[in-house]
Amino acid sequence: MGSPELSEPVVELTEEEKAQLVGEVPGRRVVATGAVLLLICAAFVGRGIFGDGNAGNGGDDASPEDIARGRAPVAAVTYEITGRGSADISYLARSERPDGGARPAVEADVRLPWRKTVFVPAGERPVVSVRLGERGGQARCALAVGGKHRHRDAATGAFGRATCSAGVAGRAR
Repeated sequence: MGSPELSEPVVELTEEEKAQLVGEVPGRRVVATGAVLLLICAAFVGRGIFGDGNAGNGGDDASPEDIARGRAPVAAVTYEITGRGSADISYLARSERPDGGARPAVEADVRLPWRKTVFVPAGERPVVSVRLGERGGQARCALAVGGKHRHRDAATGAFGRATCSAGVAGRAR
């Protein structure tokens, strides 16, 4: 007994069909999938930059969980201390605590001039304070919220102090 001969015709596959058989994705699908993913990413970035349209509709009523997850409204606050020499500076900035609230920060014996931009949750009151040393001198503090000047103060003499603060729109907790 001999082996039976197969009489089935041989079928040639296209490159696309071969790619599908081994699990590869054709080039057009890769491009289409990439375009969809790019649009999704752009939507998230746009929402982050321009907000989600809830301003005035309770968008400022952030829970501690929203703040902790970075979904709460925050304001960019720029603190600036001008003058010469050095001073102790304290200021308020958003923390990484579980409740996402603001925390005080202190920088000692800082060379002036000094400038820092931080994020402060809506409803918090940003504040920066400068204290001169025993040698005295002069220093000015300035505070801007969202790029708009809000407060300015000056310190002079030994252990002179100046404090700048302003409100950030939103509901206080």
